[in-house]
Amino acid sequence: MARPNYEFKKRQKELAKKKKKEEKKQRKLENKSLETGAENDGTVEEMTPEEDGR
Repeated sequence: MARPNYEFKKRQKELAKKKKKEEKKQRKLENKSLETGAENDGTVEEMTPEEDGR
């Protein structure tokens, strides 16, 4: 009878956790960028030299 390969199962479980964590990180970054984009409405304001303090 074949023995179960626990190391393989453990490695697969670790890889699945890592992948899920990366996906969650990407979703958070996307949500954060959408929030900042909504606040600025995607417009970029340029400062004149007088406003810049130069």
